[in-house]
Amino acid sequence: MLKDNEKTLKNQHHLLCIAPMMDWTDRHCRVLHRTLSSRALLYTEMLTTGAVLHGDRARLLAFSLQEHPVALQLGGSDPSDLAEAARIGEAEGYDEINLNVGCPSDRVQSGRFGACLMREPELVAECMAAMGAAVKVPVTVKCRIGVDDQDPEESLFRLVELCSQAGVKLFVVHARKALLKGLSPKENRDVPPLNYPLVWRLKRERPDLTIVINGGVGSLDEAEEHLQHVDGVMLGRAAYHTPAILADVDARIFGEGAPVDPYAAVEAYKDYVAAELAKGAHLAGMTRHMLGLFHGRPGARTWRRILTVEGVKPGAGLEVIDEALAVVSGLEAQRLARGLEAGEAA
Repeated sequence: MLKDNEKTLKNQHHLLCIAPMMDWTDRHCRVLHRTLSSRALLYTEMLTTGAVLHGDRARLLAFSLQEHPVALQLGGSDPSDLAEAARIGEAEGYDEINLNVGCPSDRVQSGRFGACLMREPELVAECMAAMGAAVKVPVTVKCRIGVDDQDPEESLFRLVELCSQAGVKLFVVHARKALLKGLSPKENRDVPPLNYPLVWRLKRERPDLTIVINGGVGSLDEAEEHLQHVDGVMLGRAAYHTPAILADVDARIFGEGAPVDPYAAVEAYKDYVAAELAKGAHLAGMTRHMLGLFHGRPGARTWRRILTVEGVKPGAGLEVIDEALAVVSGLEAQRLARGLEAGEAA
């Protein structure tokens, strides 16, 4: 059992979360997202217990203070290993430790963690109890509604019931089954049908728990609709491919401040980029997360081209971002001027 069943993240950060996404939500990506929202809860890519316990912790677990609040997502199924990995994550300063019970990849299945653990809810509960006893920060679960031929009404509710008995208070539910045979991880993000009403029902029947919904949410309009039924929404690919969606999060979802100007976000991110370049980081590793920032705006294609082509060149620095930003801002100014001229002519 958790030592304190009232442990929870402060200030409702779970209202809007950015999903853990392998190869995408690295520390550079998370800093970019933080420049767009000061309130959204960020998640690391999934790290296996083996990597945390035996790998290069300085590299794997490093994050910037500005990322807070940020959660560490773990993959594993051995309670003692997960407990020790949770302790390490807490010591590194993470605000939450999350267990992955949703990833459907073959590699994850062979390691007996991820979505296949939906078939072993008792083991998941044992893991969560061990993690909760090991740390003071909240321990949470990210799961599917079921796998393969499971009945979601049984598999989801059984997992939540056992884990809640072990002290877990917050569940992130990807509202799809995972089909572990016959579908790739990418297909498992799109092919199995979404069942949002089941997750809404989970919240109705377990009002004592914090339920965050995930899967297929593509806009803040959709997020606000879900918030009529559940406690929080987790955005995934929409936040990554069109990060400007996050510019309105603080104002619309949290009721704080004004929308963030993407240009201001770029300037803020440049400070981080400069510091990382000085440490030897490569520009392309940071700018790749910015490619969709001006999606749908004049110059978006040129923005992507400059960052992609120039950013990979040896010695590339902030001048690449400045060049790309100048193109976008110049085209925006031209469009505004044309609009003013048209208004005057009318």
